[in-house]
Amino acid sequence: MERRLRAAIGRISAVALMGTAGVTAVVLTRQADAAESLNDSDVTANLWEWNWPSIARACTDQLGPAGYGAVQVAPPQESVTLPAGSGGAHPWWEVYQPVSYQIHGRLGTREQFSAMVRSCHTAGVRVYVDAVINHTAGSNNSVSTGYAGSSFDPKGYSYPAVPYSSADFHHKGAECTDEDGRIDAWNDPGEVFNCELSGLSDLKTEKAGVRDKLTGYLNDLIGIGVDGFRVDAAKHLPPADFAPIVAGLHRTTAEAKAPYIAQEVAPGGTGDLALSRYIGNGDVLGFSYAYSLKEHFGNGTLSDLQYLPQWDLGLAGAGTAAMVANHDTERDRSTLSYRDGATYRLASWFMLAFPYGKPFLYDGFVFPAGNTDQSPPADSTGAVTATDCGNGAWQCLTQATATKGMVAWHNATRSVTTVSDFTAPAATVIGFHRGSLGWFGLNASGTASTATYATGLADGTYCDRITGGATAGGCTGTPVTVSGGKATVTIPANSAVAIDGNARSTGTACATVAVTFTATVTTTYGQNVFVLGNQSALSTWATSGGTALSPAAYPVWTGTVSLPANTTVEYKYVKKEGSAVTWESGDNRTFSTGSACTKTLTDTWG
Repeated sequence: MERRLRAAIGRISAVALMGTAGVTAVVLTRQADAAESLNDSDVTANLWEWNWPSIARACTDQLGPAGYGAVQVAPPQESVTLPAGSGGAHPWWEVYQPVSYQIHGRLGTREQFSAMVRSCHTAGVRVYVDAVINHTAGSNNSVSTGYAGSSFDPKGYSYPAVPYSSADFHHKGAECTDEDGRIDAWNDPGEVFNCELSGLSDLKTEKAGVRDKLTGYLNDLIGIGVDGFRVDAAKHLPPADFAPIVAGLHRTTAEAKAPYIAQEVAPGGTGDLALSRYIGNGDVLGFSYAYSLKEHFGNGTLSDLQYLPQWDLGLAGAGTAAMVANHDTERDRSTLSYRDGATYRLASWFMLAFPYGKPFLYDGFVFPAGNTDQSPPADSTGAVTATDCGNGAWQCLTQATATKGMVAWHNATRSVTTVSDFTAPAATVIGFHRGSLGWFGLNASGTASTATYATGLADGTYCDRITGGATAGGCTGTPVTVSGGKATVTIPANSAVAIDGNARSTGTACATVAVTFTATVTTTYGQNVFVLGNQSALSTWATSGGTALSPAAYPVWTGTVSLPANTTVEYKYVKKEGSAVTWESGDNRTFSTGSACTKTLTDTWG
């Protein structure tokens, strides 16, 4: 929160939108239907600024079946709407400027939010909400209307839809002694707690009436079915003020337990701002962990990761919401991000493999390097449009086959909280196992690496989770043979191998082959890449169908399709944009599926 807003508020220049009047009280909904059972996993998919119907689909189709324990969603309350500005219309940080606590905003309505929570629970996935409770929309806004039509007076600190009045905020010359009313001294508790973060109206959380309204907002969400909260700008909430709010929260509807809490507290503070002062109210986001991963993956010193348990990261792993990146750090480049390609994916898989903290996997939207304020894909009113993992506008790491395989590996091994036989054949190649439950190897170099590792596993044939795992009768992923507790493993360049006791091959022959098409293709915005061929699964050359490839690793496009074993296949890649279809030139590509359960093709077009 701190990084993104120090400069953002000063750039606002907007006009007010007309809308319907807001309500002045939080309306409780009926309790959400309790799920039959929720996934036994501490892995969270952070689907940042996805709209509610898209998250519901992701829970049903991807996250639940893959074994994710939770999904983190962006702030759902009504926020300011900014149709113009130097960074473009409707910058992403709108949702971090509340004007009321109605569940109605650019990500959807209260009804859509409730339906999303029910869908996720049905799929076994908890829902954590990004809660903005330190502040409201900035006093220097030039607009006075929110997405649900609520009006507010930014200069007069009046938010009648809550309601808040000027007496509910800290002010320059009173509680805030800084001459400009802003936080300038980031290690001064008086400023950090009582002055404005980039001009955002700072709530007087020491006041019982303010805390009651915040507790009411969070309990409304719990009543809908929310299972926990990521608390935005928690560093600026005195822990003594936040503690009564936490104590006043209801039990969750799905599991009847205290909601999960993860607090955004940037490291570096001492005394009253030390991370240890916040941990009593819940977990803390792992910024130092993310910084360390960037350092070692960036420097190619992966062999040093074996010492991670001894590093001074400010928090014990048990109290850390671990991450490789979030929406702030991918913009200020303080951590790895999707722009780092394979390095980012490898670090995310490592986070799932090495026992430290509760993993939060991040999925946002693609944005130009020169416009870190850019809106997520949205219509002209600012309403965020549906997430499409095939159009190149969204990151979608959480839906990749390898990532879902690593979630399964993490869930299968997490009862063992230490690693054994950490081996580094090279500075950029490592392998280790978690007791007798699973082995993981990672290669961050540009060439394949072959080495022999102690796996801790019983002898047998295991199916690599990265390339597909196990299927009925055999392996979809690459088979790995363990003999005498050891395995000689070839880890492809910039990739990994993960095997565990829940993904073993029975040795039964496969009637079909899971063929992964991997093609390096440069496209223009709006184009998508498909595979067409002479098999029905490839639409028998019909341009209306084919197998859509994912651009998650752009310019590498990937997709997997089941094809008959021992069959000669002809195929070509095409680019589609609306009704326009562009075929690659030259003769048809051909290959034989063979008798193995999996096959990977690596091609380049152009």
